[in-house]
Amino acid sequence: MPNGKAKDRFLKPLVADYEELLGRFQQTESVRFEEFTAIWRNMGFSSVFYGSLAGNEMREFCHLTLTMAFNYFLPPYSFQIRVGGLYLLYGLYHTQLASPKEKIRIALKDWEQIQKFYQDSVNSQHYDAVYIIRKLIAENAVLYTAMPQMLTFRVKKKPQHHKVCEEFRDRPERVKDLISTDMLQEVANIQGHHERLKASVLERSSIAVTQQDLPARLHSCVLEFLHWQDRHENHGDADHLVYAEEKAQQVESSNRAQLLASIKTKSYGCLAEASRSRRHRQVEMDTSISGTGYIKQAPKYHKSRAPSLKARTNKNLCGEGDEQKIQYWLLSAAEEDKTALKRQKRKHSFRW
Repeated sequence: MPNGKAKDRFLKPLVADYEELLGRFQQTESVRFEEFTAIWRNMGFSSVFYGSLAGNEMREFCHLTLTMAFNYFLPPYSFQIRVGGLYLLYGLYHTQLASPKEKIRIALKDWEQIQKFYQDSVNSQHYDAVYIIRKLIAENAVLYTAMPQMLTFRVKKKPQHHKVCEEFRDRPERVKDLISTDMLQEVANIQGHHERLKASVLERSSIAVTQQDLPARLHSCVLEFLHWQDRHENHGDADHLVYAEEKAQQVESSNRAQLLASIKTKSYGCLAEASRSRRHRQVEMDTSISGTGYIKQAPKYHKSRAPSLKARTNKNLCGEGDEQKIQYWLLSAAEEDKTALKRQKRKHSFRW
């Protein structure tokens, strides 16, 4: 597979040949397929695949040729150049030497433009372009993809930026086509005839219904519009780059502000309320003394402990205060009974 330097070596001559072919096709001022094939045969464009490449290198080169040719099939090129780009794709697909044939990648974002181009061709009755599109789809020569280029995991690839050829760009020239030299001459003749009729009919020829210098004013407006169009196209790309850089800086600043705000929120949100045993360590601000901040410590106090089991038992059995309520258990005996029992034991011992 050719590396990046090899691709750059193939890319510049390939683009030059494409622009030469499409430039000649543009000079024909036609969108017929027979005009394109005549130029194709005259230039011997099928020999673009002849060389010492083989195997994977040939497949990679065929992929590169189709990818670069597909750029001329999309806006901002004019309709004639887009038709030429379609014919170029058709010719390259059928003359490539890769087996099986490398397919034409059409990304999802470009499919809407292709459908619009197909509908315009049908409405304009350019059946050559309609036939080529339907034939490529019928031959399964199109590979519908999500991205224009193949993506590889963790592999850095140099992006291929297509430089738009200004000669092929679709410029809105309706004003120039409308206000042509012949039309201005016709307007001048009509205005002169109108002035002569007005002078012959009206005695007061000073009445001016139309402007005397109408053709000159129209010509001046057309020139001013064309100059403005050139300036706008020259500075459009630079303005777009400046706007993109400013937008990127704004997004970066906004992301940084949001990140700092989230860090602060997490930091202050982790502060827990002090436990009761440590609240005496907190300080309080006493502002009641002469309006100044007087810091004093909170009064210390000890946490009251729960009474022990022995204390609770004495309290339940003996009661509170000096007076004790003596309660006898069922298995306990009074002191008198104990004394009588001891005396009885002594008598029995004397008898033995």
